[in-house]
Amino acid sequence: MADHVFYPWSAQAEVNPVPITGASGSYFWDATGKRYLDFSSQLVNVNIGHQQPDIIAAIVAQAQRLSTISPTVGNEARSELARLIVERAPGELNRILFTTGGAEAVEHAVRLARSYTGRTKMLAAYRSYHGGTGVAIGLTGEPRRWGAEPTNVDVVRFFGPYPYRSPWATATPEEETAAALAHLRQVIELEGPQHIAGLIVETVVGTNGVLVPPPGYLAGVRALCDEFGIVYIADEVMVGFGRVGEWFAVQAFDVAPDLITFAKGVNSGYVPLGGVLIAEKIAERYDHTVYPGGLTYAGHPLACAAGVASIEVFERDGILDHVRSVGADVLGKGLQELTARHPSVGEVRGLGFFWALELVRDPVTREPLVPFAAAGATAAPMAAVTAAAKDRGLWPFNAGNRFQIAPPLTTTAEELRTGLAIIDEVLEVADGFMS
Repeated sequence: MADHVFYPWSAQAEVNPVPITGASGSYFWDATGKRYLDFSSQLVNVNIGHQQPDIIAAIVAQAQRLSTISPTVGNEARSELARLIVERAPGELNRILFTTGGAEAVEHAVRLARSYTGRTKMLAAYRSYHGGTGVAIGLTGEPRRWGAEPTNVDVVRFFGPYPYRSPWATATPEEETAAALAHLRQVIELEGPQHIAGLIVETVVGTNGVLVPPPGYLAGVRALCDEFGIVYIADEVMVGFGRVGEWFAVQAFDVAPDLITFAKGVNSGYVPLGGVLIAEKIAERYDHTVYPGGLTYAGHPLACAAGVASIEVFERDGILDHVRSVGADVLGKGLQELTARHPSVGEVRGLGFFWALELVRDPVTREPLVPFAAAGATAAPMAAVTAAAKDRGLWPFNAGNRFQIAPPLTTTAEELRTGLAIIDEVLEVADGFMS
C-alpha cells in the first residue's frame, strides 16, 4: 500500500499505514474487519461523523447539477454556504474568502492583515500549529516547523497561557491571564507595534495540548490588538463548527476577532474546503482595490454543497446542544473520574468534544511521561500508550505527552462511555512508566 504513496510527516521506509476499507458514524474499520472507535475524528475534522447520508446525498445532487466551476463566477452552493456561515459568526465578520483547506486560509489571512495594515510582522505563539504551507509553517511554533526552516516569515513568537506548566509560575488561572497579557504587551512594545500587521492565535490550542484559554485572556488579546492597530486572527481550523459546542470557539469566550480561519469541520472534510471570515472594515478595503490572491478550487461547488448540508444537519439534530451537554456530563466528567484512579494523569482539560489528559511520570514534579519533542526510544512510553488504545479498538488524537480526545460530534453518550472504559484500561500502561 505504501509503494508509490509519499506519506506526510513520515519516514517513508518506516511508515506502515493501517489499510482502512470503510467507516460509519463514530467507527471505521480496516481490511481485516477490525473496528476502531474514532476518538480523533481523523485529523479533528470529521465533526459530522463518517458517511453521513445527508452530506453524501448533497454532494451527489450537486455533482449531477454542476460538478465544478471557476471561483471567478457566481455559484448558488457557494453563496448559500457563505450566507449560512456569516449568520452564525460573531461580531462584524461579514464576508468570506473561500480556500481549499486550513493552511491556505492562514496564508490568506496573513496576506489580508499585511495588505490592510501596510505592515509586515506577525505575532504567533510558541505552542501552536497553523499548517504545512510556507507562511503557515513559518508561523507554527512547534517542532514540525524545524524541518522546514528557514521559512523566511517575518514572525515574532510569544508564550500563551498554560496554567499547568506556567512560564510565570502562577498559582491561579486569573494570575496566568494577567502574566500572559503583560508578557504579550511587552513583546508588542519591544517589537514596535507600528511594524506588526497581525496576531494569530488558536482559540483553543489544538495539537499542542488542548489548552483552553483562562478567563479574560482572549478579551485581553482583543484589547491589545485594538490599542495597537493589530489585526486579530483567530485560527479555528480545528475548533470551529461545533468542536467546543459553539459555531465558532471564540463565541464561548465572548470575543470577536478581525479574521477567523476555518476548514475541517465546515463540511467534515468530505470535500476539501476552508476559508477566512473577514470583518467588514477589512473587506471593504477591497471594494475598489484588487485583492492580490485566489485559488483555482476555492469554494468548490461540491465542497460548498457539503457545507450547506452539514449546517442543516447540525441545526436539525441539535448537535451543538449535544456537544455542550454530553461533552460536559459524560466525556468531561468521565475523564475527571479517571484522574482519581490513575496517577499518571497530571491534568484533565478541555471543552465540549475536545479534551486532553496530560500524562506524567510524577504528579508532584509534573515531569512529563516523555520529554518535549521526544523521538525514538525516548518516545516509547507514549508509543506504548497509543498502541494499547489502538489494540483495544480506540483511535486517539495523541501528541507529545498527551492522550488527546476529539470524537465526532455525533458520537453518542453510550459510545463515549465505551471509549472511556478503554481509556481506563490504557492508562494502566501509562501508570507502569511512572518514576
